[in-house]
Amino acid sequence: MSLTLDTYRLLGRSGLRVSPLALGAATFGTEWGWGAERDEARRLFDLYAERGGNFIDTASTYTKGSSERLLGEFTRGNRESLVLATKYTTLRRPGDPNSGGPHRKSLFASVEASLRQLHTDYIDLLYLHVWDFTTPVEEILRGMDDLVRQGKVLYVAMSNVPAWQVSRMQAIADLRGWSPLVALQIEYSLIERTGERDLIPMAREMGLGVMPYSPLAGGVLTGKYSRDDLTVTDGTADDGTRRSVTLANGTLTERNFALVDVVKEVATELGRTPAQVGLAWTLQNPGVTAPIIGARTPAQLEDNLGALEVDFTASQLARLDEASAIGLGIPHDLLAGDFGRTVTRGDLKLETRR
Repeated sequence: MSLTLDTYRLLGRSGLRVSPLALGAATFGTEWGWGAERDEARRLFDLYAERGGNFIDTASTYTKGSSERLLGEFTRGNRESLVLATKYTTLRRPGDPNSGGPHRKSLFASVEASLRQLHTDYIDLLYLHVWDFTTPVEEILRGMDDLVRQGKVLYVAMSNVPAWQVSRMQAIADLRGWSPLVALQIEYSLIERTGERDLIPMAREMGLGVMPYSPLAGGVLTGKYSRDDLTVTDGTADDGTRRSVTLANGTLTERNFALVDVVKEVATELGRTPAQVGLAWTLQNPGVTAPIIGARTPAQLEDNLGALEVDFTASQLARLDEASAIGLGIPHDLLAGDFGRTVTRGDLKLETRR
């Protein structure tokens, strides 16, 4: 594969060029009980930018606002060369029922707060962070389009939204001449492949670039955890660390440890680290634009960037796919079988593909 951070890719059906790995800034700040202090975060930012990286991902509530504030400081002087992505819907104030959610009032207030914290006049890419099943899609799309027309946002996108809603919104935006969606952020990794059922195929069909978050499954794919972590008895499972979050998420399972064993085997064969193998695997999917890496130290970031140089053999990819395989479910399994591949009309056979 042999990519570099300045091997830029087009984001969805836009003309915006972004790096093949995005720098996740959820680790900028320690307010969540883990992460990087200011000076360490600055080193992460500088290392990424010096290598030609231009795509940085944050959100209004990451590390209680410290992530955006630190980025606002770090990007002074090179703002125009960077693509800053942030998100709205989760910025809530106690006692104010309208302070969060996807609706218009929350949208405008959150964007104004992000602009102040980022010390910028515009946001390159704005995501709806979390779907609420309440706000009409027309209200969301029109609000986003208004911000684009005002020049406060350049491109709009979705995160953590059902595939059918995203495709519906894209159709409505197209029909009404509103700003189209250009990106979709979802959890996607060797451990979490359910996005292959509908989200990723939908994104490719509708012109959205896919940005996987947690491409290393909270560190599980790095091999940092062992089977001993399955039975924690020392009272530290709820200590507020990344480890406790991973335990609470239920990703430490025998199935996943068996998968990690295969990742380690492939890493040894390639002379790479398990983290590099896990990240490089996500880049094999043609629907993926840029996985988001969430390093906490420069050493971790250096290691992650090595994923751009990983070249798998066909056999290695097959082993990783087999170890991480999931059922696609209805109707996909049916369509992938003989029934879906061959349609018989009298003596005429039409071969079809997914």
